[in-house]
Amino acid sequence: EFRRVLFRSLLIAVAEAFAAAGWAVYRGDLPYRQLRPTGPPLRDQARDRAGIRAAIDFLAARSSQVYVGGHSYGGRQSSMLAAENPSGIQGLLLLSYPLHPPRKPVESRTAHFPTLRVPALFVHGTRDPFGSPDEMTAALALIPGKTQLALQPGLGHELHPRIAEDLPALLA
Repeated sequence: EFRRVLFRSLLIAVAEAFAAAGWAVYRGDLPYRQLRPTGPPLRDQARDRAGIRAAIDFLAARSSQVYVGGHSYGGRQSSMLAAENPSGIQGLLLLSYPLHPPRKPVESRTAHFPTLRVPALFVHGTRDPFGSPDEMTAALALIPGKTQLALQPGLGHELHPRIAEDLPALLA
């Protein structure tokens, strides 16, 4: 429960930081989270990407500057969607991208990276068990689009809401 509250606090802090910097912000739950409030993602990743696409299409009809992202699984699904169909996406904000399951580095989650062409900011804790800083650096080299890695010293997969205030300047 504590981790879920910390993740939610992080996403709220990120939304508030961008809003305070003058960005229009939409924060929503993925379809799997709408179906069940707790627990890991369901196996229907296509449905979750369709939910992200619906939000992008809604926002793109109202703004020419749409950035998409999320924490962990949400960021992974956003990046997969951007690789499949980047229409309407100007960039990605990926918090704690899960390169692989903890202690299973051979189960890489980067197959779509070579087709990812939209700019992407990866924010990653140096103690994240889903990918070390060296693994993140190597993975980002697979991406042909512009990438930036903002390492957060001493933080794990949860990150911390205090990092939010610096993010708008990194995407500007």
